[in-house]
Parts: sequence; structure tokens; C-alpha cells
Amino acid sequence: MVPAEAPAVSFVIPVRDDARRLEVCLRSIARTKVPDRVVECVVADNGSTDASPDVARAAGAAVLVLPGLRVSSLRNRAAEAASADLLAFVDADHELAPAWTSAALDLFTDPSVGVAGAHYTPPPDGTWVQRMFGVLRGRTRGRHDAQWLGSGNLIVRRQVFAALAGFDERLVTCEDVDFCERARAAGVRVVADEGLMSVHHGDPRSLGELFLSERWRGRDNLKVSLRHVPDLRGLPSIVIPILQAAGLAVTVLAMVAAPWAGTPAIVAAAAALTVVVGLMLLRAARMVVGGRLTSPIDGLRAIAVAGAYDLGRAVSLLLPAGHRRARRGRVAAEAGRAG
Repeated sequence: MVPAEAPAVSFVIPVRDDARRLEVCLRSIARTKVPDRVVECVVADNGSTDASPDVARAAGAAVLVLPGLRVSSLRNRAAEAASADLLAFVDADHELAPAWTSAALDLFTDPSVGVAGAHYTPPPDGTWVQRMFGVLRGRTRGRHDAQWLGSGNLIVRRQVFAALAGFDERLVTCEDVDFCERARAAGVRVVADEGLMSVHHGDPRSLGELFLSERWRGRDNLKVSLRHVPDLRGLPSIVIPILQAAGLAVTVLAMVAAPWAGTPAIVAAAAALTVVVGLMLLRAARMVVGGRLTSPIDGLRAIAVAGAYDLGRAVSLLLPAGHRRARRGRVAAEAGRAG
């Protein structure tokens, strides 16, 4: 029996200039409380200039002010300050399902489970891009072992987190993929459970935002993928961006050379572009089948979202984007919507 004063779960929440969505997140955590089981919230503030720290304190959360750190470092520092044996990593733009905490406590009665979470779900009132991105990402159904889960909605046993030395602070992105791969390599079960659903209010709202976010997220994708021995499920995330990046590079170079090289350059460009587009269409087809899309307009939207996603990942290998650029694009887009 856990003493009443001891937190059953510590929620670790990194934030930067996101007071409005942080308030929604903290309210959703408060709604998940289980009778006789205490939870705590530790907010790692990355130098916010808005009311994020005040919102966190008003909700009863402990606040660590940690400007200038990468998100992996924010999570690690907050985890060190947390006191529960279960560490729930939740991003500020997530809203948890009401039964989230009870589902987590039930799941972790199984001692073989070390890491758990669920795929993010798009906002119910979101744009068609957000809805289709949710189809691309997939939905967690039931309870099953997973290859990896996103760190915006992830819960880990403290001893597992400590044994793995937390998230790799050298990585800018894909730190969650790396963490889960290291956990599985150590014999720890990574489990997806639909009871741990969360709504991700930070999903990109437009094709442009999706391209920019994937151009940023894809920068460490290949590095992380090649750290671990890939299985058949992981091969597409390595092979597809490489093929598409190569296809884009060949297309551009061939078109530049076309005035001098003539027909052979044009043929090379057409062949390379066919590979790029073919892989996009393959992803879109999987979305249509997996999402059971029957409307022709949804089929076209699936192609558009698959294209923006794949192009962002491919371009990230050729011209990696910094976090500041991706963040500026998101902030500008949100300011435009608010105006």
C-alpha cells in the first residue's frame, strides 16, 4: 500500500511559451486522479516569456526554470526532481484521457512492463490535415507490445529510466525512439495501451506546418535508426527517407544539367521523381486502407499529407532545419490564426 502522501505518479512536463495549452494539460491531469492515490506535477520551464510558470504554480505544480536546454535535458532534470516510482512524460500541448492514471496504474501491476504509452490522437475539432496526420500516425487499439512510443505521452518505471540514464541529451529529435530502442535492447517491455490516450493539440494544422515539423523531426531520424539493429518494421523509416532524398537530389541535378546533357538528364530526372512520388503514393495507399477511407476527397487529402510528411523527412537529410526555424514557423502560423 502506497502511503497517502507518496505520489503514485510524477508527471514531468516540459514547456516553453505555451501557457494556454499547459493549463489545459494540467487540468486534464487533475481530472485523471485516482481516489487515495496522489500524483505530482513537475514543470520544466525552458525560459518562457509568457505566463507558463505562473499557470503551472497556480495548478500546484513544482516549477524548474531551465532556460536554453534541449527537451531531453528538460525531461531528465525534471525526472531527477520528481519523487514517484512511475515517471509520466507529458508534453504541454497534450490533453490526457480522464482514465489515464487509473489505466497506467493497472498496466504497471504487471512487473514485466517498463515503458508504456499510446499513439497521439488529433484534436477533435482540428483541420483536415490534423485528421489525416492522425490516420498516418495510426491509433492504439487494445494493449500490445510496441517498437517505440512518443515521449509526449510516455510513462516509465523510475528504475528503468535510471538504468538507461534517461533520454540522450545529445539528440535534438527522435530521443523517444532511441530511448525505447535501448529499453527493448535491455529486455524491457514497451507496451502500447489504448487506456493511455492523449489528444495532441500541437499537431500541424496545415501542409506547410507539417512539412516544416517533419523537416525538423527528421534531422536525427537516420542517426538514431542506425544506432540499433533494425528489424523489418523499422527498415522503412531508414530506407524511404534515403531513397526520397536521393531521388530529390538526382531530380534537381539532372534538371540543372538538362540544357547540356539533353535527353539522358531528363530521363534520369523523370525516373528519380517517379521513385519519390511512388513512395508517397504507397504511404497514402496505406493510410487509405488503414484508415478505411472511402471518400475520394479523403484519398486526395491522404496523398497531400503523405507528400508533405515524406518531403519533410527527405529534405531533412539534405538540408536539416534547426529547432528555432521550425518554432518560428509554428509561432507565426499560430499568430496568424489568432489575428
